[in-house]
Amino acid sequence: MKQNDLQPAPGSNKARTRSGRGISAGRGKTAGRGTKGQNARSGGTKRAYFEGGQLPLVRRLPHLGGFKNRWRIEYAPVNLERLNVFPTGAEVDPIMMAAAGVIKSLSRPVKVLGEGELTVALTVKAHKFSASAREKIEAAGGSVEELTLE
Repeated sequence: MKQNDLQPAPGSNKARTRSGRGISAGRGKTAGRGTKGQNARSGGTKRAYFEGGQLPLVRRLPHLGGFKNRWRIEYAPVNLERLNVFPTGAEVDPIMMAAAGVIKSLSRPVKVLGEGELTVALTVKAHKFSASAREKIEAAGGSVEELTLE
């Protein structure tokens, strides 16, 4: 076999349709544009969402208002009274909280809030603490450790 014998497989290459090149080409006369009207003319296409001059649907509907902060951090809130299930002197971190059912999952960082009273001395590790929670933990004889966000 020589280089001049090479040719594509039968049926793999098909010539493009040349529109508007006479009746024998199968796409002559109106060239597949139909008869008359805006779309039969050159440059006759309408822009997207154009509704013939009628007020378009996208302008008739109300706007979505407000601002959505894309960098907002959603914390899993934990009130102090929920931490009373742990034994005195325990080191409570998000993994222990999830195991005890205090938080649902570890997908969100944890923030400890000051609702309720803490009756046991704990070392609480979380990503954030409210000022009142920090005071109440230290008043109960415990300590606070802030974890870094990843």
